[in-house]
Amino acid sequence: MHAVDHVDNARRFLALTDNQAFLDRNLWGLRQKRDAQMKAHPEWQALRTLASEIKEHALSHLDDYLEMFERNALANGVHVHWAEDAEAHNRIVHQLLAAHGVKTLVKSKSMLTEECDMRPYLAERGIEVVETDLGERIQQLDNEMPSHVVVPAVHKLARDVSKVFARTLGTDPDNHDPHYLAEKQREATRPLMLAAQAGMTGCNFAVAETGAVTVCTNEGNADLSANLPPLHLVSIGIEKIIPRQQDLGVFIRLLSRSALGSPITQYTSHFRAPRRGGEMHFILVDNGRSARLAMADFWYSLKCIRCSACMNTCPVYRRSGGLSYGGVYSGPIGAIIDPTMDFKRYSTLPFASTLNGSCTNVCPVRINIHEQIYKWRELVAEQHDLPFIKRSAMKTAGIILSHPLLYRGMVNAMHATVPYLPSALVNSPLNAWCEGRELPPMPKQSFRQWYAEHRQHNDPHGEHAS
Repeated sequence: MHAVDHVDNARRFLALTDNQAFLDRNLWGLRQKRDAQMKAHPEWQALRTLASEIKEHALSHLDDYLEMFERNALANGVHVHWAEDAEAHNRIVHQLLAAHGVKTLVKSKSMLTEECDMRPYLAERGIEVVETDLGERIQQLDNEMPSHVVVPAVHKLARDVSKVFARTLGTDPDNHDPHYLAEKQREATRPLMLAAQAGMTGCNFAVAETGAVTVCTNEGNADLSANLPPLHLVSIGIEKIIPRQQDLGVFIRLLSRSALGSPITQYTSHFRAPRRGGEMHFILVDNGRSARLAMADFWYSLKCIRCSACMNTCPVYRRSGGLSYGGVYSGPIGAIIDPTMDFKRYSTLPFASTLNGSCTNVCPVRINIHEQIYKWRELVAEQHDLPFIKRSAMKTAGIILSHPLLYRGMVNAMHATVPYLPSALVNSPLNAWCEGRELPPMPKQSFRQWYAEHRQHNDPHGEHAS
């Protein structure tokens, strides 16, 4: 499979100027709300440090806590299954549904089931999966992946959703009112929930001490998917384990504040045992997580609580859109998670970053995201997976930057010529930097010229001249 062409994908999204502006404005608004929550809580940085330490401890003792979780879940009357990879996860789900004669599965949003590509797997075997989260349902009906881990359809305008619903649900194509669209989706989905024979949820946190799982949502669809049908399946990435019930409070305080700038999600639901007459099944999924845990530079990404704060602040993501990354996980966190799953396919994503470090600064569990992105770049270069143009440009830059006289000469030459070159030449298709931006005005003098001038002024005898 070819590597994801993030640049070309981003170019197509940038052409949708209204969508791009809408995405940028809304995600930056979430970042500002997140900052307001941070400033309102003097203990914010201490909470981040504590959350990071809890996750690091849990991951360092993952085998023990997974066994503890299984033991307590079994004692609660829950069936526990282990899936080594995506295929095993999907097979277990299918076997459970087939054994109960299930033809329709309703589910709440789950990035893990997207990662496992579960819907197509079940569809091929005659089982319909209905997404109940509004954003996820929009993406399902439009045959697209989620573009964001919290708000899956954030890149779409109301008129885009109207077209999707008119085509799939028979709604009025000229009615772009969000309330109307949400109501029509609810009217179409609720009967399916009531008739469903099985429901599935994801898992935000799995508590080893109690054998219970916690699901955080803003629409209540997880509760409906879990409580209306007699069979409840929970898909759990093994990294979601936290040791104790009291640890849960730390993450609940950070999650929604980091994601949406709201104090808490509308629904924070705890599932510990099957309801009377029903069945509950936990499916613990590895799918490369153990291998990532063994990666000295990249295991930190397993701390991720899927809050999307890094996406909301990333200038590249806010302009290129989540679908441009070509994977389930996009943005800065996708740039470090996706290559662990398929290095060749996602080798371009670490370059979809300015390395400004904002993602690391907002991460509620203190993942060193920008450092991992840089480390992935090193690995891509070492394995000679850089595109020819980028490889040639980096080689040329290396030669220039390693020879001070040559570098200064190039700077002086550009300073003298660029202001007088035709715009069409400077902003040519060969200059990728100028796509979507303009060169700033050339300064009157370079920093080195300014520095030499002022140093000479302050040091008239030239004792420190180089």
